[in-house]
Amino acid sequence: MVTYVRLFILIYTLGAGHSFANTDSEKQAIEYAAKSYLIAQIEVRPELMAQVTDDGLIKRTYWQDKAGKEFIMSIDKPGLVKLAAQYNLSGDRFVKKPKVEVKILDIEGRIATVKLVADEWVDYMHLCKNKSGNWQILNVLWQFNPLRRHGSN
Repeated sequence: MVTYVRLFILIYTLGAGHSFANTDSEKQAIEYAAKSYLIAQIEVRPELMAQVTDDGLIKRTYWQDKAGKEFIMSIDKPGLVKLAAQYNLSGDRFVKKPKVEVKILDIEGRIATVKLVADEWVDYMHLCKNKSGNWQILNVLWQFNPLRRHGSN
């Protein structure tokens, strides 16, 4: 009986150690994807945006049309990749040292929720770990920071 207890403790200890190491590497991979989403826009790197976003990506926000009617504006992966290729071509869309704060709110298996705070906006992201083991952004809900800059406030 003592042997079984020792074996159980050994397996539990090794498994727990592996779990913690895996959690740190998962957090780093999630943070990389979230930061790369912003870096792709800052550095005009559409290929990086394509790498860290899932094919089913949808990015949404509340907005107002010219008549003041509120609606949900959305963009898909091809649109976001195109945005990354064009948004900062002039090099003046971001401050010299942009704020990039990533806070991982939750990780559960192959899904995660992240809050990204930048100089100009706040993004809440859902990420998923694909079959290849890469974390990719699946959903983004964002608004300007400060809110008064938003088309819909």
